Amino acid sequence: MEGSNRPTPARIRILGRAVNATISRAPWLWPVLRPAVHGFFERSAAGWDTRTGAGSVPHLAAFAAACAQVRPPPERILELGTGTGEAALFLAREFPGASVRGVDLSEEMIHAAQAKVGLDPTGRIAFRVADAADLPYGDESFDLVALLNMPPFFAEIGRVLRPEGSVIVAASWGAATPFYTPPAVLERGLRRHGITSVADGETGGGSWFVGRKRSDYI
Repeated sequence: MEGSNRPTPARIRILGRAVNATISRAPWLWPVLRPAVHGFFERSAAGWDTRTGAGSVPHLAAFAAACAQVRPPPERILELGTGTGEAALFLAREFPGASVRGVDLSEEMIHAAQAKVGLDPTGRIAFRVADAADLPYGDESFDLVALLNMPPFFAEIGRVLRPEGSVIVAASWGAATPFYTPPAVLERGLRRHGITSVADGETGGGSWFVGRKRSDYI
């Protein structure tokens, strides 16, 4: 869920944190939550960028700080919960040698993202509808998996990430972000899938975490 210069309504923030905690700690309950989450973002897609400030400097500040920690530059990037695609477009600018794929549960959000790139003749940026709990990609397909204001589906992140690949998890407004995961929860959840902490911090009111998958993880 993206951030804006206006406070997120308390009801949405509370619901978002509940969904996020459930996915982090009890991902098997996701099928129960999925219809409501899908419906919310389908209804919210129209005018999303204007209402939330998606793509603004404050919205992307923590995400950009995390990207600066990624070494070496990735060649294949996957952004989960891409929404209208602003973070994916930032990744394409930040890593000009990489192909970028953005996925989102909402068809309407993906339509908005696709409209921003049109018919990209290079094929370097592409968006598709997909569930982050069941990604349509093979094992070890990406050397960077990025999440901005998105619950972490730990098992799928670990599955599609290559050894020595990086993962970014950022929240535009830190603990005030509806989909926010504390660093300790991220570290514990990712460690179970061979991903160790590299760095974390706070930038521009937001928070970020960077991990790397061990080369010897099987």
